[in-house]
Amino acid sequence: MATQKLLGALAAVALLAACGSDDAANQAQTGTGGAGSGFGSGAVRPGSQEDLVANIGDRVFFETDRSNIRADQRPVLDRQAGWMRQHQQVQVQVEGHADERGTREYNLALGQRRANAARDVLVANGVSGARVSTISYGKDRPTALGSSEDAWAQNRRAVTVVR
Repeated sequence: MATQKLLGALAAVALLAACGSDDAANQAQTGTGGAGSGFGSGAVRPGSQEDLVANIGDRVFFETDRSNIRADQRPVLDRQAGWMRQHQQVQVQVEGHADERGTREYNLALGQRRANAARDVLVANGVSGARVSTISYGKDRPTALGSSEDAWAQNRRAVTVVR
């Protein structure tokens, strides 16, 4: 009886291992699967938010109390503009964000200046202004929680979102 249970357990493990191997082989042949692939085909649809995030980058960061585009962040917006020229059907919204310091009103205004600055770079790079809207969330939608310089730096951003 114990031998039958052991053989049954080994057969189940072998069956699961075989299924896993087939799945891995299929993913390797088709180029699908892997971390973040989600359900379905696993392919990233060109012109989608996932395409923008995975291949271009969707955000730029700012210094404290500043809304000018830093030199090290400009290449991200240049790549976004090129991506938008390639995907003419895409419209985006640039979200401006701020860290938790300061009043709600101040941070809403700062977030709007940041979103506008990012939009201006996209338009200067040949993207029609009609395709780019802006909104400010101020400090209301932090990406990083906490009251540290690291958290604040992550929250001082403009994020480009495909609509």
